[in-house]
Amino acid sequence: MPVRGDKSFEALALPHLEAVFRMARRLCRSEHEAEDIVQETFLRAFKAFDGFEMREFGMKPWLLRILHNTFLNRAKRESLAPRPADHETLEQHRSDSAGMPVEPPEIDYEHLDEEVKRAIDGLAPEFRSVVLLWGTMELSYREIAETLEVPIGTVMSRLHRARAQLVAALSDFARQHRVAISEGQS
Repeated sequence: MPVRGDKSFEALALPHLEAVFRMARRLCRSEHEAEDIVQETFLRAFKAFDGFEMREFGMKPWLLRILHNTFLNRAKRESLAPRPADHETLEQHRSDSAGMPVEPPEIDYEHLDEEVKRAIDGLAPEFRSVVLLWGTMELSYREIAETLEVPIGTVMSRLHRARAQLVAALSDFARQHRVAISEGQS
């Protein structure tokens, strides 16, 4: 069992279990998934404990960062997995209110997803981190500031700039595929 100075992994990590679980529950929106992600977080932290350096803020930010990365990795894996469509949804999209067949939309959503991913990947790391924490994890500005250890004003500025860059990066795609961009975004 790894020991840091006179404290074991358990002595340093377990006091933060409840805080990590609360964050996981907020990220996952499911008690069961939160339990799984917390277990994976603590397992990863335990394995990496030899490389952990005790700093001013203690172990909590380190555990939350591992949780954040674990959550993002799971979200990425799940987004790449195929999803079945339910029968009712398929039937709704096959005909309009008069029962007439409706042509499928012209937009290739798979291609759109790839364009959005490319646009996000094209952001500078400091902007990408804020967008992902805000957009995929739905963290508040304050939570993002604490996780990234930056002032809340920096979070707001980076998010604003990242959104502007994403709109600019996706505007050509939107024009080519006749996707409307609301006036507040352009």
